[in-house]
Amino acid sequence: MKPSFDLEDKIIAIIGLGYVGLPLAVSFSKKYKVIAFDIDQSRIDELLLGNDRTLEIKDTEFLRNKNLHFTYEEKTLGDADVYIVTVPTPIKESKEPDLKPLVSASELIGKHLTEGNCVIYESTVYPGVTEEICAPILTSFSNLTLNKGYYLGYSPERINPGDDKHTFENITKIVSGSNPDATYFINKLYASILKANTHISPSIKVAEAAKVIENIQRDINIALVNELSMLFEKMNIDTESVLSAAATKWNFLNFKPGLVGGHCIGVDPYYLAFKAKEIGFHAEMIESGRRINDQYPKFIVEILLREVLKEKINPITSEILLLGYTFKENCPDIRNTKVFNIVEELFSLKFNIDVVDPWARDADRTIIADLVLKKKIPNKRYDVIIGAVAHDDFISISEKIVKEHSKKTCIILDVKNIFKNCPDHIKHISL
Repeated sequence: MKPSFDLEDKIIAIIGLGYVGLPLAVSFSKKYKVIAFDIDQSRIDELLLGNDRTLEIKDTEFLRNKNLHFTYEEKTLGDADVYIVTVPTPIKESKEPDLKPLVSASELIGKHLTEGNCVIYESTVYPGVTEEICAPILTSFSNLTLNKGYYLGYSPERINPGDDKHTFENITKIVSGSNPDATYFINKLYASILKANTHISPSIKVAEAAKVIENIQRDINIALVNELSMLFEKMNIDTESVLSAAATKWNFLNFKPGLVGGHCIGVDPYYLAFKAKEIGFHAEMIESGRRINDQYPKFIVEILLREVLKEKINPITSEILLLGYTFKENCPDIRNTKVFNIVEELFSLKFNIDVVDPWARDADRTIIADLVLKKKIPNKRYDVIIGAVAHDDFISISEKIVKEHSKKTCIILDVKNIFKNCPDHIKHISL
């Protein structure tokens, strides 16, 4: 049975309502009936109140959209014609892919699949996962045959958390299907709600590979400038000045050094490296980029220790202000944030630390032991200020922070170039 190409009465189920799933559900609900499903009841409860912890949807108008039905009840999924999976694909402590959320979602959908349904995966994976792992699960749980009873697709997510410009509807969408009919239907479905174009991939594996290398490319480029930052620091050369000079060439890629965490760039390279190892190929550059970026928090702490000793600041009595805890600027997401590695290291060395982040989703939570994340800077002065995440909130008051919160002898370790034109009593170190 071919999928019906008539989109008018299609009911779409979005599985997973995080940074990707919720904007997707809202967009589709402008034209179709949408079952917005998440296993987390608290997530559904907050959305029904118009609260989005991800801050991706700021307008609560979606609450008045009768096409959008939020639920954690599995039984509602049986009404869907199309299932779109947007669950996370994290890694284990061993740095290997953790496909449990994807497997669970596939089992759940398989129980409700009926003839002619289409299942589309958006979660980032290595090439082969959709057809070799997810499809057999769908087949087993539904007793339907791929490309006869149900259809399969992969259309990777490209949403950039905290980015109001590159939203779901404005980004070119890669689409792929398990056969030409599936590809035609999936392309038609996404094209019906997008302002941007679609790009039809020749196969699901090509689409999977295209997505995973998007983030690997960024990871490797950032790893290069991070390594240069480490090198130039030892040579007593200002990295920011070097990059500014080099950027005057028209084809220079303007990447900046920094902490690489989050649920995409800091994770996805491990997926392809895992698959490479599985087939006997050593992905040397991919693994090297990951090693360099994972070492960067330690590099920051080493510089801090050196400067503290140089300025004869007592680590036991010193006060450190660390600005920013999320994995990137102007975003509430703290998943896999590398700022944690800095905090953990400094805490183990008995430094007194205040970690402040007005954006962090779980503000006022305990980060480690008795250390609690704060929303506002305490009313005191510090021996060391670390600019870890360049939130606009910090940049807009950077001069005020220096004026009101630095001691007479103060070190500013400026990881993200938040501070400009510091007074003479400040030792400003830009990475």
